[in-house]
Amino acid sequence: HVQLVESGGGSVQPGGSLRLSCTTSRYTIGVYCMAWFRQVPGKEREGVGDIDGDGSTTYEDSVKGRFTISHDNAMNMLYLQMNSCKPEDTAIYYCAASPLSCSLSRSQGKTAFGYWGQGTQVTVS
Repeated sequence: HVQLVESGGGSVQPGGSLRLSCTTSRYTIGVYCMAWFRQVPGKEREGVGDIDGDGSTTYEDSVKGRFTISHDNAMNMLYLQMNSCKPEDTAIYYCAASPLSCSLSRSQGKTAFGYWGQGTQVTVS
């Protein structure tokens, strides 16, 4: 059973940086497709980006060049480094895991991700 717990959310000024962390169960990093999603009240949860077992990453267009996803296999950790934050980045951020490859997970959407954290609030203002 995969367990995910996010941390590191908070408030940041526009242009500032924040790093989110996701503690995962053992044998998750490097095996599952790991992703970050975000959701604003009243809107659909949207993908921010993902990282495959081999470390390859993909990002949603609005965060390319600003956000970086990484993982630490030894520490069972997933990270989201958020730089040059904008007010429109304000959302609840979730980490998620899929047993499929990231390319296949993206084609299937959110339903491919069977494991979710509880979310952490990020406010940019």
